[in-house]
Amino acid sequence: MGTDKNVQVGLIQMVCGTDPAVNLERTIQQIRVAAANGAQVICLQEVFNTQYPCQVEDHARFELAEPIPGPTTTALQKIAKECGVVIVVPLFEKRTHGLYHNSAVILDADGSIAGLYRKMHIPDDPLYYEKFYFAPGDLGFLAFQTKFAKVGVCICWDQWYPEAARLTAMKGAELLFYPTAIGWIPGERDVYGESQYSAWQTMMRSHAIANGLFVGAPNRVGLEGEIQFWGGSFMADPYGNVLAKATHDGEATLHVSCDLSLLNTARTHWPFFRDRRIDAFGDLQRRWCEH
Repeated sequence: MGTDKNVQVGLIQMVCGTDPAVNLERTIQQIRVAAANGAQVICLQEVFNTQYPCQVEDHARFELAEPIPGPTTTALQKIAKECGVVIVVPLFEKRTHGLYHNSAVILDADGSIAGLYRKMHIPDDPLYYEKFYFAPGDLGFLAFQTKFAKVGVCICWDQWYPEAARLTAMKGAELLFYPTAIGWIPGERDVYGESQYSAWQTMMRSHAIANGLFVGAPNRVGLEGEIQFWGGSFMADPYGNVLAKATHDGEATLHVSCDLSLLNTARTHWPFFRDRRIDAFGDLQRRWCEH
């Protein structure tokens, strides 16, 4: 992989309806448009083909899950090959009866599966009852070589953990994506909306800076049940600059040119990897440090 190279990235921010087949078809249309506009690496939002399933604990919603590979990955492998693009595909994965993950498949530009990531940090908050549905990931933090760049993926709640970004970067990621489903619960937007969005974006911009790579977060948008998903998808460069940002109130596809030579520039001028005290980090494997 050359260091002086521009990669065109697309982030797709969509409203999801109740029919997964319709969501898939609408997404395919947007992938084709993004590819026609030059996108080479395209990332979709968390569990992109269904409405966010975790607002209630409902056993019937396990029927939304599917195996990997499965029908959705097969359909999108054909699109990846047809358009010659890399696609990050976040899915509700059925591994076997009673074992499910919040996952993302990375499809290479020839339609092959480049890799699989399973969400490591599983939240349990009002209207985000993910522990009912998803087992924690067991594949670790990963990056996958694709035709255009080495791609790392973490998912939503993972974005609040610096360790996740660091380990993904240490696997060689040049582009780090955070497919997301985050929004305001009733009564929050007017009081806390601006500060919540700012905190969310600031965390990921800091990961871009601390690790000297590009970070992109596609988030869903629109009202689903009680959650107003806040959109605001964005892409940041290795200095934390926001290169593009989507609206909070409608669908959007961001197109961003990412100059991978900036990884070398940023990391040699801000040599955080050189100066890490790996001999002093053992306590990170503890839950808390007691005297």
